[in-house]
Amino acid sequence: MSPARIIILLVALVAGIGAAMLIRKPSQAPAPVARVEQAPTVPVLVAAADIPVGNVVAAADMRWLDWPIASVPAGVIRKDEAPQAETELAGQVVRYGMLAAEPIRREKLIKTDGTGFLSAVLPSGMRAVAISTDSRGANTAGGFILPNDRVDVIVTVKGPAVEGEGDAFLSETILRNLRVLAIGQNVQERNGEKVVVGETATLEVEPGQAETLFRAQKMGTLSLSLRSLKDAGQVVTGPTAEGAMTIVKYGVTMRSANQ
Repeated sequence: MSPARIIILLVALVAGIGAAMLIRKPSQAPAPVARVEQAPTVPVLVAAADIPVGNVVAAADMRWLDWPIASVPAGVIRKDEAPQAETELAGQVVRYGMLAAEPIRREKLIKTDGTGFLSAVLPSGMRAVAISTDSRGANTAGGFILPNDRVDVIVTVKGPAVEGEGDAFLSETILRNLRVLAIGQNVQERNGEKVVVGETATLEVEPGQAETLFRAQKMGTLSLSLRSLKDAGQVVTGPTAEGAMTIVKYGVTMRSANQ
């Protein structure tokens, strides 16, 4: 046998032995896959779509959504606690607008029992009073005041004439931090669209404040001053010094008694 053939056979033999060793070598075991366990959930009643203020809720407006038990907000309706909630809540009126998939809370709904919506949403002891406004928005912050905003009420009355300058007008804030219930016939801002300014603004007031508003409207012109959201929570209840009116009579300035 020639030396060349011997070399070829030796090379083939070495290659075969190497291949056999590779085949016999155990393959590396795959890395273990981490097992993710799903957190326990509970069905929570949510709005199936956006529900505007004043709408009567139907069963189709609500649905159950699985919610992690560990993060269920307090006060929401759970199926394990109220399985018939859809039937129970159907027919109630929405007091505060809800967004799609927002958990439904009982305090956002109210049974009207055939009464009007406005009387149903008024808190106990409060009154709804409508005052005349300028349809051009001249005395309603240019038309930017919307339902649920907080406003101050300013009265402007005609004062004594000033020699050489004609009539004088006096303005004073008579009530502070009142909640706006409606502008015209609108009780909410619809889908972010500009609300048409109405001829009236309906305010939530206490009985004594209602009397102040009626008197002030007879005396002069009422205007609304929009408050910032940052201080809207500083609710002034009951009669205050700002709840009185300054009356100019025969050139003498007097402050009426608080109501």
